[in-house]
Amino acid sequence: MSSSPSQRLLTTYSKKATIQRILHALTTIHSPSQLTQIQAQILLHNLHHDTTIVSSFINACSLLRHLSPALLLFRHLRRPHTFVSNTLLRVLSLARLPHLLLLTFSFTHSSSIPPNNYTFPIVLKPLADLRLLPHGAAVHAHAFKTGHAADLYVRNSLLNLYSCCDDVECCEKLFDEMPSREVVAWSTMIMAYRNNGRLDQALIAFERMQFAGVAPNRVTMVNALAACAGCGALEMGAWIHDYVRRSGWELDVVLGTSLLDMYGKCGRIEDAVKVFERMPEKNVCTWNALIGGLALAKSGDEAMRWFFKMEHEGVRPDSVTLVGVLCACSHSGMVEMGRRVFRLMAGGKYGFRPGIKHYGCMVDLFSRAGMLGSAMEFIERMPHEPNVVVWGSLLRGSRAHGDVMLSEVAARRLVELEPGNVVYYVLLGNLYAEMGRWWDVEELRRMMKERRLRKDAGWSLAGAEDNFREVEELVGTPA
Repeated sequence: MSSSPSQRLLTTYSKKATIQRILHALTTIHSPSQLTQIQAQILLHNLHHDTTIVSSFINACSLLRHLSPALLLFRHLRRPHTFVSNTLLRVLSLARLPHLLLLTFSFTHSSSIPPNNYTFPIVLKPLADLRLLPHGAAVHAHAFKTGHAADLYVRNSLLNLYSCCDDVECCEKLFDEMPSREVVAWSTMIMAYRNNGRLDQALIAFERMQFAGVAPNRVTMVNALAACAGCGALEMGAWIHDYVRRSGWELDVVLGTSLLDMYGKCGRIEDAVKVFERMPEKNVCTWNALIGGLALAKSGDEAMRWFFKMEHEGVRPDSVTLVGVLCACSHSGMVEMGRRVFRLMAGGKYGFRPGIKHYGCMVDLFSRAGMLGSAMEFIERMPHEPNVVVWGSLLRGSRAHGDVMLSEVAARRLVELEPGNVVYYVLLGNLYAEMGRWWDVEELRRMMKERRLRKDAGWSLAGAEDNFREVEELVGTPA
């Protein structure tokens, strides 16, 4: 027997009222038990096929960080709408649950839920953040098969994936195939070059972007400034600063810190201080960049003055801050100050214990000051296994102060730590030659031959020490 029009109207009204009641309840929910009750109401009234209801329920689960009911309700759907599946994928993405994200994405595919151009950026973002390249490449293949790989937003997400995973070749291929490139694509390409140490290419890409008539944004400038800082491109960095001024951009924490860091690493410490003083807001990274720049400029007294001011203003130093402070003491010969800071750190004043970089800085401090016995004693008492930086600092100091025997000890340890690095063999060979130990020189050459290591033609000790600057940078540059 069919229902009358009045009954159908009443049923429709009742259903709408139920939907409104559930939607309202979802906005006021504050416990997982309420989620379970609402889920039961959704299933009882057969509302689990309503896109608005299900999406709102998933978002409520996300706010309470209780995703099991959302996953369970999603599995009840015969064929969820793409909007609903994207909502769940976005929630799993924001929750940084890549395993569940990929399982859900696979489920949507096996359930023939068609993806759209919003689906792939949602899935690719956490895979890029977590550097899950094989999974990202599989998603890329799926985007290609479904015809979404040519979409601008999908391409930008793929660029970001390969950039974060250090696959510059794939980045270049995608970038070159793009029919049009806007600021996000250019910025991602610059970031890819910068992250892989291809600083010259990063700046070339930045210049190409200017010629293409694409206006940079803050992300572009931060990455370009980092490339300038890394390769000492002061002129380009100053041009970026001038562009920021002309554009009326406020020096926020990220941009201001990048600008300050560029000036500090390019040797323009006065300009770095001016940028610091003009910034309306600063965080610990900003202070670290300033102290690190002063350390590189061998302005130990100034670095300590700013460090004490940082503490006075209530900014809590982190481990990077203390690396910068110890480097400043080392480069300026402030042994007692360095010892004092290290003792305070070891005593727990700053909330963390010294790490391998801090110990490396102390070895460098003693070695530069000619206190080689103290440096060696410090190494022997370290709770960490000495690394290349530590032994490199001792080698540099012992050579500078004419201690051939200690130089040999340090060089031998470097060869043991990195048996494939020709630089250390050359340094050790030159030490043996200076001592007239030709048998050891021949033994070292035999070892290099067995390991198929070849010294470049014309390499001398001076050339080797030029290549050994990486140790200086690791010790002397706060990172």
